[in-house]
Amino acid sequence: MRSRLAIGGLAALALALGGCSGDGEETRNPGLDERGTISTTVTPTRQDLTDRMSLAGKVVINPVFGLVAPTDGEVHFYDIPWPRSTPTEPVWAANVWLNGNKTRVDIPAGATFAGRLVPDYSTVTQGMPIVSARWMGYGVVADIQPADAYRVSDNLTTVRVQIANGPGPFDCSVLGTIAALPAGTIPEPQPFIPDPNDPPEVQEQKRAQYERAAADAAPYRPVPSEATGMRVVCIPPDGVRLINGADATVEVITASATNALVLPVAAVAGRQGTGKVTVVLPDGSTEIRDVVLGLTDGEFIEIKEGLTGDETIAVPGPNLPDAPQQGGKEVPPGPVIVR
Repeated sequence: MRSRLAIGGLAALALALGGCSGDGEETRNPGLDERGTISTTVTPTRQDLTDRMSLAGKVVINPVFGLVAPTDGEVHFYDIPWPRSTPTEPVWAANVWLNGNKTRVDIPAGATFAGRLVPDYSTVTQGMPIVSARWMGYGVVADIQPADAYRVSDNLTTVRVQIANGPGPFDCSVLGTIAALPAGTIPEPQPFIPDPNDPPEVQEQKRAQYERAAADAAPYRPVPSEATGMRVVCIPPDGVRLINGADATVEVITASATNALVLPVAAVAGRQGTGKVTVVLPDGSTEIRDVVLGLTDGEFIEIKEGLTGDETIAVPGPNLPDAPQQGGKEVPPGPVIVR
């Protein structure tokens, strides 16, 4: 019993000493301090940076993806014939008109029309999803969390996929946009309109032909697409064997920078576009400085403007400004989103 007590006392002493630094002060973890409390300092460094994310995905048959407006303007849709087989050529789905010029929107070969996402003749902005399409075959789909929306842009440079206990890693070709899609709508066929110049018997003959054609086409009517969240949809190379429902890991590389000026993300308030850092001046005082941010790998973030690289920066970064007041109620700030 005496030996057990002695061992217990030594363990307690070791734990007590382990919580203190060599000079008697408690060891501090900057990551646990509130922003605005200077725990340590860093200086900017230069390094190559890659914005890389890992997403959980699945193998899906006939995944739906969205096509966006290539420019601002007004969208004019085509009445697309209902396909009897998978198209082997791009299908002209719409034009976007701006200042008398039109820009064509195509559904890629291998996919079928799945719905209009905005009404015909709508005013649209560049990058807005306007058409949904359905890939005819296997694809890999990975959901994107809203907080990561600005990290995973439409300018994906590389997407690689590893199927759990299966093929991979392999490059995967991205389809359409990552943006969330509303439900698609399939326009009803145009009704038969007789030509008043035709004699009645010709009108009836044309009506019968139209009705037969409509009946023949009915089994091929597209199924309207359902609403989706933000996600990456990609297709594998030929020859990769996939199984519907299999889990996959999707690695997304959105951008890279060479010899970028970087800081640890903990030193910066903000993650997309602009941010703030606390600069420690030679006399020990501090100032809050605005910086322009670039890409991040989750550990470091690129400083594109605002610092020369010779500054001393406090960690953690500064607090964001308090939310403005409206009618006596606090207005919550917008989300801080990783870029």
